[in-house]
Amino acid sequence: MFGFDEGRDQRDAVYNGEHEGSWGHELVAGGAAFEAMHLWENHQRAEGQPVSHGFAKEMIAGFAGAEVDKLFETKGLDYIDREKAKHEAKRRAENLYDQQYGNQDQWTPDSEPHEYHRGQPQPW
Repeated sequence: MFGFDEGRDQRDAVYNGEHEGSWGHELVAGGAAFEAMHLWENHQRAEGQPVSHGFAKEMIAGFAGAEVDKLFETKGLDYIDREKAKHEAKRRAENLYDQQYGNQDQWTPDSEPHEYHRGQPQPW
């Protein structure tokens, strides 16, 4: 199962590494999913409002799709199937959310971020 360790490694490879011709949609999707989770948490904490799990997962999926689009535009990934990468990124981002917050009734700004997102610059 895709998890935070793999997601962080893939995010680091895609966002911080050199563009590689061997990148596939799985690597791009994993990196985008991890980044989407982090961006969404920052956004929601800044908003300060609790949200239902259904709404949270829709938002994270949207963030993941946007991250894939951004990577395609900035990294020149025309050789990868964009829609396949988007679909996989959305699925993986929702999975990360479930791993972290699925045992709660709803997401709240007081929800503890995953340890990989702690220590990251926060907007609040």
